[in-house]
Amino acid sequence: FQNLTVEELAKLISPSSGAYLELKHRKVLRTKNVVGELGEHYAIDFYNKTPGLPNLKIEDTGAKNIDAKSCNGEKYSIKTVTSRNRSTGSFWDPNSIENNEKKFDYLLIVILNNKLSKDMILELNWKDFFKHKKFNKRMDNYNISLTKKLINNVKTVYQRDETKG
Repeated sequence: FQNLTVEELAKLISPSSGAYLELKHRKVLRTKNVVGELGEHYAIDFYNKTPGLPNLKIEDTGAKNIDAKSCNGEKYSIKTVTSRNRSTGSFWDPNSIENNEKKFDYLLIVILNNKLSKDMILELNWKDFFKHKKFNKRMDNYNISLTKKLINNVKTVYQRDETKG
């Protein structure tokens, strides 16, 4: 890779690259939000393959704050971050959130490692979300900051086995 120009390297990760097009063909990627959509895929795939967890079905793109629904109709919001010390993306409609109007039943936070593989999946119910949400005044919305306290106080449904690399 050292002999490639920046432009040549960019083509390898661009929306016209073979890997990107294959993920699109497999319906993993539906937009250009690669990290977010990988996280949604990993979460839904993990839930659907794990006994005791509900089967999830992805929602259409554009549904606000809802990314998947369970077979029982429970609404899931899925946010993806690339390390354990980040903040999630935005939760919109701050007035209704302040009024404790439930936007979803569960929030899944998918944490990816440097290889964009799943490192951890956290599950928060609405009460957990409401307790840990942070207001972003500049953006006029809410998000969740990943902290050790949060990780220790919510349900971990998946954690990568560190011994397997």
